[in-house]
Amino acid sequence: MRLFFKMDMTHADSWGRRIWYHPWIVVACNIALLMVLYTISRLFFYYVNRDLFSDISFSHMMELCLGGTVFDRSTVLFFNSLYLLLALFPWPEAWRSDPGYRKAIQWSYWIPNTICLIANCMDMVYFRFTDRRTTCRVFTEFQHDNNLLSIFSQAAVQYWYVTVFGIVLLATFFLLSRRPPVVEKRRNPWVYYITESIIISLTAFVTVVGIRNGVHMYTRVINVSYALEYTNEPIETGIVLNTPFSMIRSLENLGFEEVHYYDEQEMEEIFTPIHPAPDTLVTGHEGMNVVIFILESFSKEYIGFFNHDLDNGTYQGYTPFLDSLLEHSRSYRLSLASGRKSIEAMPSTLASLQLMYESYILTPYSTNDISSLAHCLTEKGYSSGFWHGAPSGSMGFNAFARAAGFQSNYGFEQYDGPEAFDGTWAVWDDEFLQFFLRGLNRQPQPFCTAIFTASSHQPFKVPEQYRDTFPEGPHPLHKCIGYSDHALRHFFRCARTQPWYQNTLFVFTADHTNEITHAEYNNAKGLFEIPIFFYRPDDSLTGLQDDMIAQVDIMPSVLGYLGYDKPYFAFGEDVLTRPREHRYIVNYNYPVHQIFSDSLLVQFDEQKVTAVYNFKRDRVMKHNLVDEMRDTEEVQHMVRYLKAYIQQYVSRMINNDLKVKDEK
Repeated sequence: MRLFFKMDMTHADSWGRRIWYHPWIVVACNIALLMVLYTISRLFFYYVNRDLFSDISFSHMMELCLGGTVFDRSTVLFFNSLYLLLALFPWPEAWRSDPGYRKAIQWSYWIPNTICLIANCMDMVYFRFTDRRTTCRVFTEFQHDNNLLSIFSQAAVQYWYVTVFGIVLLATFFLLSRRPPVVEKRRNPWVYYITESIIISLTAFVTVVGIRNGVHMYTRVINVSYALEYTNEPIETGIVLNTPFSMIRSLENLGFEEVHYYDEQEMEEIFTPIHPAPDTLVTGHEGMNVVIFILESFSKEYIGFFNHDLDNGTYQGYTPFLDSLLEHSRSYRLSLASGRKSIEAMPSTLASLQLMYESYILTPYSTNDISSLAHCLTEKGYSSGFWHGAPSGSMGFNAFARAAGFQSNYGFEQYDGPEAFDGTWAVWDDEFLQFFLRGLNRQPQPFCTAIFTASSHQPFKVPEQYRDTFPEGPHPLHKCIGYSDHALRHFFRCARTQPWYQNTLFVFTADHTNEITHAEYNNAKGLFEIPIFFYRPDDSLTGLQDDMIAQVDIMPSVLGYLGYDKPYFAFGEDVLTRPREHRYIVNYNYPVHQIFSDSLLVQFDEQKVTAVYNFKRDRVMKHNLVDEMRDTEEVQHMVRYLKAYIQQYVSRMINNDLKVKDEK
């Protein structure tokens, strides 16, 4: 009896061992481990960025996590396809037991998943500056920057808790992942090959279904917009998605697909980017100089002039000089950026090219023939130049400035002032703005110039001599905003003595918003609110207007103010000399399009309206009115305009039709 029991248990142990160490079980355990690690990463991602998300309940968080497993599954199966093939294909048993082959299996699991997990961790930090998961465009965006190692190393120290989490995550991954087993020799090879063939066939089927998230031939492969099904706001897609998924799916969207909401005649009647020449337009500003400031990361929230009601009326902001300048400038209640990245600001500001899907600079259409402010004014005898304090090639700024018709570019290499490199990114704003001033003094008049500031940028440092000068604020960026504001004060104090100053129109905008600390700005409107205003030294252009303006409106507004008398191409409107009622602003809040009226924000995913907010009555935008307002005349009119806008943009990009025909 005891002998029988012992023999039976030995048999059970042998059978159990074969099952436990079967390659399919080992693979299943490793795939399950990755799913758990992605979920843990998602929870930590939310914890790190929780201030960006408004009041996510526990039940909604569970819904977001459950939706996230769909994208995790697709990612894990995609990046482990080679591992599954090597581990489960019915190779001869001698191959499976070969040490070299088992190492190949192990590395096919370790290498891609290590890269994916690291990318997912890095995005916990980068997400704060873009409000979207990173796509493969990031490699193009930073391809000419030589200081990325320095930036990454400083970020790793500044956000040490993310670095520690990443190390613990990878250690867990390596310690708990199971190695390929040594396969025991089987007596019946036919049973082995048939069984293993069935297993690999089922695995292949499950892998394809898991990656696509469906089996039907008409089922579309899931993409980033699918994440909207689980969210209340577009920004929450950052929780649902993972970075490897976002990057691999973005590879499929290197170009646009034609959209056909309307026939061409109806589309042109609803919206056209062609601005005809005015019948009569004499402004008295012909030949005036133009200086455009694109301020790095200047959220509207940081400027006290626009926010007297914040913190029960005690809010001061971080820009005392700009506050004083705004008292003598033309500004707007609602002023919006096109996107959330620096690289998206220049096309919108200098060429009135609206952001759709991806920044114009990163699309295959970046070599299209475009119209721009510099192009238009060069025809009128203007000289032009673009300044940015980073090394040449950074963010593709210089390349776009050249494509936009700016006759000269000045950056880190051309800077000829005292030593002022910030050690990471660019020349400090104060010194570079003085370099810019010296350049303006040499620039033939009339001139059209633009400068993109740099110091209010990661890693958020100020020169040592100003370490204790500016208000700290809740985030290190706020001190940088104070420093850049000081640099602008110094520039204007010196510029006022120059002969060209009185005959100049100064235009201020920001590239995008950044860290948000007030609920009034932590929403789909506030995350795009930047300062946009016009300043004339003679106080002839003043007043806070109860109106709205976007980056794409800068070019047509400047042309209108200067009395430009030719037709031109622009996705924006002239708000200075041809204001009209019932105008709209369009921008892109990945992965939905947004359209603003004077009181409503409508979000549209190219098929249906997903959200409607009345931001005048609901400033923090807590109440989605889509069910009660989707079919109202006002919302339908806005959607009609937005569809025509999208169709115009896509069609003209594909067909390289971004100029007035007689310009070409």
